[in-house]
Amino acid sequence: MCAAIVVCAFVFYVLFQARFIIAGPQITITSDSHSARTERMITLAGQAENIVRMSLNGRQIFTDSSGSFKEALVLENGYTIATLEAEDRYGRIQSVTSTFVHIPSEDVIN
Repeated sequence: MCAAIVVCAFVFYVLFQARFIIAGPQITITSDSHSARTERMITLAGQAENIVRMSLNGRQIFTDSSGSFKEALVLENGYTIATLEAEDRYGRIQSVTSTFVHIPSEDVIN
C-alpha cells in the first residue's frame, strides 16, 4: 500500500515537471494589435515561454530573463505581415501572424 502511494506520487511529480516539455513553445502578444495604423513605426511586445530561438519575419530577436520581448517594426505603405516564430529545444515551432495596414496621414506638405 505504501509503495503504491510512493509510485503514484512519483508519477504525478514527473508529469507535473514535464508540463513545459509537453506544452511546447508559447507566444503571447501583449501590445496593441489594431491592424489600421497611421504611424509608420510600431512596437510588438509580448511574452515567450519554453523557447530557445525566436524570430520576427525571419530576423532573430531576443527575450529577457523572464521571457519578455519588445521589438520595433517599420510598416510599409499599405499591407504588412508580421510573423513571430518561436522554437523549443525539441524543434517544435509556434508561429503567430499579425497583419497591419499603414494609412498615411492626410497632413502632407505641398
